[in-house]
Amino acid sequence: MSSWAGPEDIYLSTSLASYLDRKILVLLRDGRKLMGTLRSFDQFANAVLEGACERVIVGEQYCDIPLGLYVIRGENVVLIGDLDTEREELPPNMIRVSETEIKRAQKVEREASELRGTMRKRMEFLDFD
Repeated sequence: MSSWAGPEDIYLSTSLASYLDRKILVLLRDGRKLMGTLRSFDQFANAVLEGACERVIVGEQYCDIPLGLYVIRGENVVLIGDLDTEREELPPNMIRVSETEIKRAQKVEREASELRGTMRKRMEFLDFD
């Protein structure tokens, strides 16, 4: 009888198997943070989250954007961790806001970052090094 996993996959499958049916946090390459219950995975770390949401944090504001059943391609996964459901997940100073408010805050933050980048380019000629 053959197995879907080769000897080199035993550590991956064992470690992810311990997270099955548990609430996890997944950090993706693009910086997004997803939370949900791990329902399935394969040898490539492709994963299926049930009740998934994306946690967006801007400054001291945050929003959990519901995604539902979500499939994550393994090559985009940077980190997978177990969430302790009995502990408070966020510091007490964090303020929960609506999806509209967090999107607005993200836009302001992105524009400020772009402005800083263009200002640096304009100032390069001064050679502050």
